[in-house]
Amino acid sequence: MKQENITAENKAFRPLNLARKISPAESAIQVLLFLAGILSIFVTVAIVYELGKEAMLFFTNPDVTLGKFLGTTKWQPGIGQYGIWALVSATLVTSFVAIFISLPLGLAAAIYLSEYASFKSRSILKPILEVLAGIPTVVYGYFALLFVTPILKAIFGDQLQVYNMLSAGIVMGIMILPLISSMSEDALSAVPRSLREAAYAMGATKVETSLQVVVPAALSGIGAALIVGISRAVGETMIVAVASGSGPNFSFNPLDAAETMTGHIARISGGDLSYNSIDYTSLFAIAMMLFLLTLVLNLISQWVVSRFRERYE
Repeated sequence: MKQENITAENKAFRPLNLARKISPAESAIQVLLFLAGILSIFVTVAIVYELGKEAMLFFTNPDVTLGKFLGTTKWQPGIGQYGIWALVSATLVTSFVAIFISLPLGLAAAIYLSEYASFKSRSILKPILEVLAGIPTVVYGYFALLFVTPILKAIFGDQLQVYNMLSAGIVMGIMILPLISSMSEDALSAVPRSLREAAYAMGATKVETSLQVVVPAALSGIGAALIVGISRAVGETMIVAVASGSGPNFSFNPLDAAETMTGHIARISGGDLSYNSIDYTSLFAIAMMLFLLTLVLNLISQWVVSRFRERYE
């Protein structure tokens, strides 16, 4: 009798076997998801390989050195000038102007939608913001050239050139506004309701709760939205190709005309370039520089998210 009780107790404390048989449909879905992940990795590796292979043809040219590429500010590969900073400076200026416009507006829109807007207001304003993301970038480019530039010309006069980085950057900021506002709103909405209620219990107003409690708690998501917005601005092509200018110019004055990396690639690649020429291979060197720049921004984004992420139990 005692032995039987011990056996029963052992059976009672034996862990449950939670393993179950996987159906063929689930197995097929797992295989498809695995293949999708492998395919994305393969595409990334293929892009890096092709960019690196063609860019090496540029740097193996006896006339090209890293000192000329990274240490000078004139870009005319056809006559032996290889200073990439003439294109990088314009890319940085237009991106900075875009973030200067989109970050405060996008964050303000996100705070309003998350903390203040009623359901009816959200149902109206949210689709309007999403419409901005669906407008073709070439339309934005001509909007910058034909609408924004004349307004800026009336403000700055002859100091502003017809093609300029300021109008291109402003319209780029409008373009990435939905991206930043949507990601920031998601981060703000993820903040627990208990933090807001605790702030109200301490006597905080709506504005104080939003700016001093909710926004700091969602800082990692807002930072990620900022970095993603910068990456989107750096990679934009048609707006800068239409409105910014069509000649490399090392300048940090947004009123000047200058050509960004993407704008230069779009302009040069549309011409008749012979394979393995210095102009042809220079496009891949620019593309590799652009790839490395966006890669650094994505790494910074991951660090910001991991560094400032708030975990709530």
